[in-house]
Amino acid sequence: MSDVPIEALPVVDPRETITTMTNRVSVVPFRGDWAWWWWAFVPSALLLGLGILGVGWAFLRGIRVWGNDWPVMWGFPILAYVWWIAIASGGTFVSAFFFLVRVQWRTSINRMAETMTLCAAACAGVYPILHLGRPYFAYWLFPYPNTMTLWPQWKSPLLWDFMALLTYVIASVLFWYLGAMPDLATMRDRARSKPAQMAYGFFAMGFRGTGAQWRHLKATYGTLAAIMAPLVVSVHSIVGLDFAGGATPGWHSTEYPPFFVFGALWSGLSTVMLLLLAFRRPLRLTTVITERHIQVLAKLMLTSSLCMSYAYVLDAFEPFYSGDATDRIQFLNRLLGGYAPIYWGMIFCNCLFPLVLCVRRVRASHAMLALVAVSSIIGMWLERFNIVELSLTRTHLPSAWGSYVPTFWDWAVFGGTIGLFMSGFLLAVRLIPMVSMFEMRELLTEQGQGT
Repeated sequence: MSDVPIEALPVVDPRETITTMTNRVSVVPFRGDWAWWWWAFVPSALLLGLGILGVGWAFLRGIRVWGNDWPVMWGFPILAYVWWIAIASGGTFVSAFFFLVRVQWRTSINRMAETMTLCAAACAGVYPILHLGRPYFAYWLFPYPNTMTLWPQWKSPLLWDFMALLTYVIASVLFWYLGAMPDLATMRDRARSKPAQMAYGFFAMGFRGTGAQWRHLKATYGTLAAIMAPLVVSVHSIVGLDFAGGATPGWHSTEYPPFFVFGALWSGLSTVMLLLLAFRRPLRLTTVITERHIQVLAKLMLTSSLCMSYAYVLDAFEPFYSGDATDRIQFLNRLLGGYAPIYWGMIFCNCLFPLVLCVRRVRASHAMLALVAVSSIIGMWLERFNIVELSLTRTHLPSAWGSYVPTFWDWAVFGGTIGLFMSGFLLAVRLIPMVSMFEMRELLTEQGQGT
């Protein structure tokens, strides 16, 4: 398989037809062999429970239980928020952008990428509210009329971030739900138990596949895709502006918006790859999620890694080109200071190790692809640590220099968000078809496999 050109690999198994594909995908939630699912769900739920305990302890004792302290006031909450929203953005890129350019291989994996987006966005949304210190006043972020005549500061990148994230989450939910509606109708018609029929029927919202319904659905779905494609770029650009808008050494750079977009693509594509490798066999979807999808994603991962390498070169060039002594001290601290292993680990995971994807035989190895994907996810976490934490340890005033050490409760809440992501994704796998059946029917018809 490693010597076969990617163009020769089929998007769908040639033996697959509309009938066999529909039977294969729709039967997944109704199957009884879910032992593997419980082995994955129980640890995820336990991890989620640990996170709930961590959040409860933070409510009880205040955010002082975290490692946030002067001068590093943006600790794990902002680090993890940026990390999760990047993963979410990568899933939207796969689904919305490639829908607009009519790429065939996107059809089999868009549902999984969109579901990943929703789960990651939920994890990201937890952190800004907790980081407020008094999360019960989170509604103050909304630009609503109030008796104290207090209005949000529209010049603040933090407000842009809130509005962009809110828009992104709403659009993502609508995009995912509209794409799932015809498949929920299929599940309603195939369900055997009355409760399942009622549940799928409720969420299908009366979809019967009439000409008018298809016309409205496809027009709305295409419009949302046209909105989501630029939105995924703008959302992470605004996240980058959260940092670039400040005068903190290491942040104040026009490079940050595209830098963060590159990071979103790198971590998001890697997470999609990891989920495909993990679930395509247990769900018995190897005939519709083929080697073609794996190989294309591997090349996209390599491309995004090279973009990240370019961004790191610029990041190293700017402190010396600018002539600002504080920027140079801050950057040299990353390279040679006490946190240097984190910086060099980031370089290895995001730039050096992914170069193995240049070799076709490596791209054909699922074990190596999974290893690169895990390395990417770890590397992007290390990058967020470098940006958020290390930049704040070396400010303009040497008297304000400090260090950062996360506490157990930082790790507990972070682990809880990982548990939330996996629990949510596993529940979606258990209840909803992970391949868009109505789009697959169109693809199979185009390829002459419609019988």
